Amino acid sequence: MKDFKGPSYIKENSTCAVIAAHPDDETIWCGGTILLHPDAKWTILSLCRKSDSERREKFFKAVEELGAKGVIGDIDDGPEQNPQNSRDVQNTIMELLPSDKFELIITHGIWGEYTRHLRHEETGKAVVALWESERLFAKQIWRFAYEDGGGKYPSRPIPDADVFVRLPEEIWEKKYNIITNIYGFVPESFEAKVTGRKETFWCFRRD
Repeated sequence: MKDFKGPSYIKENSTCAVIAAHPDDETIWCGGTILLHPDAKWTILSLCRKSDSERREKFFKAVEELGAKGVIGDIDDGPEQNPQNSRDVQNTIMELLPSDKFELIITHGIWGEYTRHLRHEETGKAVVALWESERLFAKQIWRFAYEDGGGKYPSRPIPDADVFVRLPEEIWEKKYNIITNIYGFVPESFEAKVTGRKETFWCFRRD
């Protein structure tokens, strides 16, 4: 069931998890929301790039800047984008997460955020499958709500999403700093261009 709660749902000491495909996804798509709620207990899981020492190191620096705890996996992320078995992705998520119970889980949309990255789609679908099968418990699931017009323009927030967060300038600057100074993306990069001042989510609640 869809339900509009908004950022006010994230209370002090709320247990929140971000389950993302790659290091930097957590910052690009929801870093501002994390920074807006420093008193929540954030766990950030990246499913890929553990064996990439440079990317792994940047991930943990970013997680520290976000005030969260991080864990990283090593699902194949080669340029061929060979499809992954959904059950294997689900099992990896459960093996890496420190708990199977959260008040809020934020993850990718089931169609991803741009045209197209298979790992984003697989991650979003795996989280939904775990939640629906009750292997993973959460009061709410928020899925990133962005689109790129089928590749016609850089990813942008979907204006009629359930949650629409406008970031204060200082929060956006911290978010942008993580992408450019910690992850090292130049201002002209795709990653920097889509690190926006607005964050949007589709929201689903467990009754």
